[in-house]
Amino acid sequence: MIKLTESAAKHVQSFLAKRGKGVGVRLGVRTSGCSGLAYKLEFADSVNPDDVRFESQGVTVLVDPKSLQFIDGTELDYTREGLNEGFKFRNPNVKDECGCGESFNV
Repeated sequence: MIKLTESAAKHVQSFLAKRGKGVGVRLGVRTSGCSGLAYKLEFADSVNPDDVRFESQGVTVLVDPKSLQFIDGTELDYTREGLNEGFKFRNPNVKDECGCGESFNV
């Protein structure tokens, strides 16, 4: 299961409304960085046949089956810290992260 905080859901809903299209957000992983995996996050305009679909805080979250094993149980938050703002991933499967925070391994 993938969950969004209220803050993340509001940000996604606002962005989708500004875009004027989209069915939700697509979350996955790709091979990258010094620790092996990196998150990928994009707005989805359609549902792929093999997508695993979750609903959280009124937002549709789509995940490809290969990525789900690495991010199952993740909570997606949207935070503002000083001048920085962005999505934060709270993934209970992470065993180690690189120093820059861009990649992880499970």
